[in-house]
Amino acid sequence: MWLDINMTNTRWNLSVSAETDRSLRRYLASQGGGRKGDLSRFVEEAVQAHILELTAERAKAANADYDEAYVADAVEEALDWARHR
Repeated sequence: MWLDINMTNTRWNLSVSAETDRSLRRYLASQGGGRKGDLSRFVEEAVQAHILELTAERAKAANADYDEAYVADAVEEALDWARHR
């Protein structure tokens, strides 16, 4: 989970299908959930995971023309730079 530096919340109004609502609430209940905030935490984690997935896909597509060794070298160079800062 990403760190929320400001620790502030923004209220969203969302619409989902009745089936999605039932499925998610059943899932949360099966995990011992159903407490206040469980739905919000689930949605926040799902959105963050999806953003990470989309960002990774975009990075992979942007680097598709480079061979694996080139990318590995670039990553290692960036890590070395960060370690020595």
